[in-house]
Amino acid sequence: MPQTRKLFCELGPTAYRISLCKVRTLRRARNLLFCRDKLARTIDPAPLPVRVYTHKSLIRRTLGQVDMQLQENKAHNLAIAAPHINGILIRPGETFSFWALVGYCNVRKGYREGLTISRGKAIAGVGGGLCQFTNLLHWLALHSPLTITEHHHHDGVDLFPDFGRQVPFGCGTSIHYNNLDYRLTNNTNQTFQLLTWVSNTHLHGELRCEIPLPLRWHIAETESYFSRADDGLYRINAVERRTVDVRTGNTAAREIIRRSRARVMYDESHIPPEKIQGETPIE
Repeated sequence: MPQTRKLFCELGPTAYRISLCKVRTLRRARNLLFCRDKLARTIDPAPLPVRVYTHKSLIRRTLGQVDMQLQENKAHNLAIAAPHINGILIRPGETFSFWALVGYCNVRKGYREGLTISRGKAIAGVGGGLCQFTNLLHWLALHSPLTITEHHHHDGVDLFPDFGRQVPFGCGTSIHYNNLDYRLTNNTNQTFQLLTWVSNTHLHGELRCEIPLPLRWHIAETESYFSRADDGLYRINAVERRTVDVRTGNTAAREIIRRSRARVMYDESHIPPEKIQGETPIE
């Protein structure tokens, strides 16, 4: 079998840093030259009149063998980032960019080491835990007419057992400063607004707009189970988004927004036996 040629960024730590610097520089140039007038920048603390959707996510979770101090640090990091998003207006034609608003997370700005995911592994990193923020934003966006224009997944791995899961597996996000962003574009004719804040236990978010919407959205799993393969146990699921006409209550559209097949990376004793099926071929 012929050997697969390595990418430049895979040749070592120095090559990786060079590649990352290149990607970040290109992103910064695109923002300055092409997106400056289209990126959402205006923050108004006064809430818009109509609540589209609201959600809160538990900050401190039991995640396998993860050091709980990293969870405390995540709470600290989320509290620093939340004011940079709170009240942001996304006017018609504008694009919301998480990193354009939050900026680079470093020790000088007060960020601490939290849990982050790199190349399919959980590690500690300054600013870690902010993917929970974009997870929340993504869940709000899925319940709206906003267009998701950049979204990255933690593909291929299921790193932690479920703990009070409220959102279907596969609806998460992966972010990395000025490399992997989370972006929403407002292609409607009215302004939307994100409100975000941190309590002692939860990260809170609201999506609001100017006038009531004619549609609402429901997101749910259509299948969810674990399946054995020759090389391990895999989590399988599909997530459906259903669009409903507010006036009639009729379903206007259905779409599968995500299909996941992720290798389980934790002790399967955390999984209910009835959810584990037999062998499945690897595609």
